[in-house]
Amino acid sequence: MIQKIITQFLNLTKISHCSKNTKKIQEYIASFAKEQNYEVKKDKAGNLLVSSQAPKVCFQAHLDMVCVGEAPKIEPIIEKNIIKAKNSSLGADNAIAIAMMLTLMEEKVNAEFLFTNDEEIGLIGAKNLDLQPKSSYLLNLDSEEEGEIYIGCAGGIDVFLEKELKFSPQKGYFYEILISNLPGGHSGVDIDKNIPNAIIELAKFIKKNNCKIVSFEGGERINSIPANAKAIVWNKKELRESNLVKVKKLDKEFEVSDFDIDELLALPNGVLEKNKTFSVVESSANLAIVEIEKSALIKLSLRSLDNEKLETLAKDIEKEFSKKGFNVILQDKYPGWKPEINEFTNIVKKAMEKVYQKAQLKVIHAGLECGILSEKLPYMKMASIGPTIKYPHSLREYVEIPSIGNTFNVIKEVLRKLS
Repeated sequence: MIQKIITQFLNLTKISHCSKNTKKIQEYIASFAKEQNYEVKKDKAGNLLVSSQAPKVCFQAHLDMVCVGEAPKIEPIIEKNIIKAKNSSLGADNAIAIAMMLTLMEEKVNAEFLFTNDEEIGLIGAKNLDLQPKSSYLLNLDSEEEGEIYIGCAGGIDVFLEKELKFSPQKGYFYEILISNLPGGHSGVDIDKNIPNAIIELAKFIKKNNCKIVSFEGGERINSIPANAKAIVWNKKELRESNLVKVKKLDKEFEVSDFDIDELLALPNGVLEKNKTFSVVESSANLAIVEIEKSALIKLSLRSLDNEKLETLAKDIEKEFSKKGFNVILQDKYPGWKPEINEFTNIVKKAMEKVYQKAQLKVIHAGLECGILSEKLPYMKMASIGPTIKYPHSLREYVEIPSIGNTFNVIKEVLRKLS
């Protein structure tokens, strides 16, 4: 059975499905589902609902992936017990779940399958869902640690800070400075793994050497820990490289901005608070993107398990940086998913114990769509599981093959208990 799932997944890697570009994978899934005699509905947001006649459970995954490196050109590599990609993100988040759902359709199981669009860029599909599943239960397949059952998740807000800059001529030395190919990672589940942030590291170098900024470009995506950053800077003396920072002297003079690097370093970044009850990050910030040219644009993603703490954190940044002359915009807010133990979480727990002999209900510091879906579909009881996926949203992303089979066995056990 696991080989069928892997074959489905390898087929999906050939279909471009970066965020904002999921039409082909929508068409593929809809066609496949109809061939298996399921009913298919689609809404204006690009979400798909595939249904049998009298389903009790709805399986849910998202259609899009974070494309890093050469993606959407993906060259999968099967190596021992993992699948990874050559020079790109793999898209196991969340296509391995789609592959499992397609395999269930092949088996003609009595269930529903909800595919949400553009999750990776602000849970857009879930926010605009206009489809009504019939089931009483929903099992999200977007968790990334096998053997775990998630019953709660963090909410989030993206903070954009904009500021006009003044530029003036400056005599001295000009340099291009660069940090590249740091590990990167998911700004939620990897935020506590001590992964260096390329923007922060380059800003520290600039401050330490008393440089002034001509331009600055750092980060890849709002939900990724920055792996790359570069800047053109002025210095009154010769500048030397460090272990992380490469330095190239330029034979050209530029105008220098009045941007204060201390303002960048004053922004929160990393783990801000821990939750002792579930041994998980409570609140965090990720300094995700910086663009300084004629003006300054800074993008920050905030997460918290507590919606009130999330609001307070965002408002505090807005208040403080408005005083410093920034135009602060709060956007792409999504709610957290409040943990609840109920008959469905108990069914999933018993199914997990059947496969792993033990199971634990947990909370994740990432934005699972269950937060929004639980508000949109209040009649549904929800839980979330998934195979082990390491370093999603990065060139190092891989999925552990044995975990795919184990997770699929849990899914089959859930179906058995509901039959």
